[in-house]
Amino acid sequence: MTEFVIERLGHQGDGIAPGPVYVPMALPGETVTGTPEGTRLRDMKVLHPCADRVKPPCRHYRACGGCQLQHASDAFVAGWKQTVVKQALSAHGLEAELRPIITSPPRSRRRAVLSARRTKKGATAGFHGRASGVITEIPECQLLDPALLPALNVAEALAQSGASRKAELSVTATLSGAGLDIAVTGGKPLDGPLLSQLAQEAERHGLARLAWDGDVVATRSPPYQRFGMARVVPPPGAFLQATPHGQASLLAAVQDAVTRDGTGIDLFAGCGTFTLPLAQRAQMHGVESDAAMLSALDTGWRQAEGLKRVTTEARDLFRNPIIAADLRYDFAVIDPPRAGAEAQVAELARADIAEIAFVSCNPVTFARDAATLVKAGYALDWVQVVDQFRWSSHIELAARFTRP
Repeated sequence: MTEFVIERLGHQGDGIAPGPVYVPMALPGETVTGTPEGTRLRDMKVLHPCADRVKPPCRHYRACGGCQLQHASDAFVAGWKQTVVKQALSAHGLEAELRPIITSPPRSRRRAVLSARRTKKGATAGFHGRASGVITEIPECQLLDPALLPALNVAEALAQSGASRKAELSVTATLSGAGLDIAVTGGKPLDGPLLSQLAQEAERHGLARLAWDGDVVATRSPPYQRFGMARVVPPPGAFLQATPHGQASLLAAVQDAVTRDGTGIDLFAGCGTFTLPLAQRAQMHGVESDAAMLSALDTGWRQAEGLKRVTTEARDLFRNPIIAADLRYDFAVIDPPRAGAEAQVAELARADIAEIAFVSCNPVTFARDAATLVKAGYALDWVQVVDQFRWSSHIELAARFTRP
């Protein structure tokens, strides 16, 4: 066994010792021992723990790969995530006010992607172990909303019905206003007998909706989500914020960032998480590449009362960004995927928009895009870090840009 001293925490939540050697579940300042295996440490044991080490609240933690940082205190994790954002900004010569981090409570995840597989004795469902293809069952998960836990039994039943022995199902389970919304990929081809069996499972488990490789096979009640005053039924498996608390926190930051009425544009609008609440005070234009998500947004707007006009546009903003001359709005909201929005931000930088609310799930690409806006004359007023992926290395944020 070799001893190592952990110097810092990497962006994936692993401790890093000189070499570098990556050590999962280790914290800065700790002395650990184990067997080096390439750039990773196997059979790690902590010889000298640091003051920020705590007992993980979940009994599945050591085997499950769903969380990375349950062994660290909440204060440590909050400080580390704030520091990651500061360092990303500093790499581009940027500084900003960082508001206090907002963290979602335990057992609040309303959406999870579960893995399920047939076994000789039946089926198993849960999350993959760390760097492993083995599925860890998680009946007492401290991350998921208790109302989402029955999805584990649903996933097992669906694996028995529609998974081959060698294949693994990916089961996206979402809590909706009408109950569990389940979308499955990786299953057997849908035929008559399987369709009948899946419909029976949906009825037996009281699912709001069941979709199989993109095809809706059963809908007992439309699985709606609330975005402001609107009720929206997203397409199966569509992107949603992970927790209601996280959604509310990001929305509050966006509403704080864009104070004007008049007209606004929501770039990467999804199903309307920000578009529809903002439509209570401004005319909105939602742009998104997924036509099904835009259709859900539009239907939600048409069925709601008291909202200003909302228009939609299906457009790939990576390949075909909206040019600066067409960005004639009082404010803009942009919420790109992890890759950021380099091409679209370049056009925003050339536009004359007074306020921009920027939501990001990647501090590195956010800092790159923020530098483009600041270089063009925008001020980065503040950054709000939102930790809705509790106990993970994932970091989300919202920021306000203004043009003097």
